[in-house]
Amino acid sequence: MTILYVGIDLAKSVFAVHGVNEAGKPELVSPKVARAKLLELIASLPPCVIGMEACSGAHHWARLFMAHGHTVRLMAPKFVSPYRLSGKRGKNDAADAAAICEAAQRPNMRFVPIKSLEQQSQLSVHRVRQGFVEQRTAVINRVRRLLSEFGIVLPLKASTVRSQAMACLEDLPGWSNTVIGDLLSELTRLDERIALYDRHIAQMAREDARAQQLMRLSGIGETTATAMLAMIGNGHDFKNGRQFAAWLGLVPSQYSSGGKTRLGHITKAGDAYMRSLLVLGARSMLNRAQSKTDGVSRWATTLAERRGYWRAIVAIAAKNARMAWAVLSRGETFAMPA
Repeated sequence: MTILYVGIDLAKSVFAVHGVNEAGKPELVSPKVARAKLLELIASLPPCVIGMEACSGAHHWARLFMAHGHTVRLMAPKFVSPYRLSGKRGKNDAADAAAICEAAQRPNMRFVPIKSLEQQSQLSVHRVRQGFVEQRTAVINRVRRLLSEFGIVLPLKASTVRSQAMACLEDLPGWSNTVIGDLLSELTRLDERIALYDRHIAQMAREDARAQQLMRLSGIGETTATAMLAMIGNGHDFKNGRQFAAWLGLVPSQYSSGGKTRLGHITKAGDAYMRSLLVLGARSMLNRAQSKTDGVSRWATTLAERRGYWRAIVAIAAKNARMAWAVLSRGETFAMPA
């Protein structure tokens, strides 16, 4: 019988492959496939559905397998765990591959959009820039912590830390002068690197018409627009805008039972970077909404008065996500809200 579904447990050097036929019976069980032999094995199979967990290298393998006529489905690891027969066979690579194969067959399973080479290269710009931002924050906190040992307590504001640390640099005793000086030099270097990557992102936004259309929405700038395009492309993997907002973790969790609807906290699922960009954009939008009279600004202002500042921020971020999905999925036919 022909193999219809294949599950692959990805790794660095040794992979586990599990294939089943139309009756669900295993036809291909290879718990140890060398990295150099994996593509050759998959290429020898007839076109089938291949399931993998969305992890490091998954998009690379997905593109290779699709080039050989296969249909590839990437899934979040947490969605695969319920299908692992841990009570019978334990946790191993072969059991993981079988669980992935089973999960890939479920009609209601949610799959991860497969990224192109261009999307991954653009997303790498965002990841590296965010890494530099985190390093800069760590350096600023290190400066504050070291200066507090000498009785110099600085506020959290980054620009104030820079100016006051430089002003008291000559008064520091011994080696502390050298240490703080080096940290301030590192801070300057990180500022230059972040500014350079900001220019890279601005260039990407200028060269993409879809990014320009996204930036028409209030609360979405160059960074958010290019990051969203790198993550979801045209957004065709989502049925509607609410599903996209739920994928980003901008909707409340549900604990409903017995006919009663109970909504909990915001789930915060999905990519934290994309969600934080939308939340920061929502804060900027709400701060500017006081002086605007369009429908979205009036709605945001009224919502903040009725439900509070932070609930309004999350609601605005979710609304921006839904409108951004509409922009990407509809293209030129999208009309701005009145």
